This record gives sequence, C-alpha cells and structure tokens, in this order.
Amino acid sequence: MALKREIQGVVLKKAGEKTATVLVERRVIHPRYRKIVKRFKKYLVHDERNEANVGDTIEAIECRPISKRKSFRLKAVLKRGVE
Repeated sequence: MALKREIQGVVLKKAGEKTATVLVERRVIHPRYRKIVKRFKKYLVHDERNEANVGDTIEAIECRPISKRKSFRLKAVLKRGVE
C-alpha cells in the first residue's frame, strides 16, 4: 500500500455541500537564485460533516477520487479562523 499524502492549509471558501477549497503553501529554494520562495496550490477537500469554515487551518489526507478534482478528505481542524 502506498503512503497517503497529507496536506495542511487554510480554507478559502466553502464550495457547495461537503466541499472546502484549501490553499496549501510550500516553501522551495529557487534553482538559480537560491532564495526561498513560496509556492501555492488549491485543493478541493471532502468535508463530510461540514466542520471546516472559511479561515480555518485544516489537515487533509489523500483518499480515493470522490469527484473529478476532489481526492482529499478532511482529517482534522487544527485552528479555528476568525469570522
């Protein structure tokens, strides 16, 4: 069995029922300038019980594809955001 990826990010918006859009930030070293730069990517996360709200920091784990772009499910809400 392959290792399941875990991502951590901030909820940008609640897209419909049981779906959250999460912004994940990672830091990489630029190949030429050797400076640390931020790279961002958005993921759709399956939120079965609608626990996450906009601004929350969450952790998600990889799972089977739930829809075309959704292949992560909510693992835990790490920090509540301000609303």
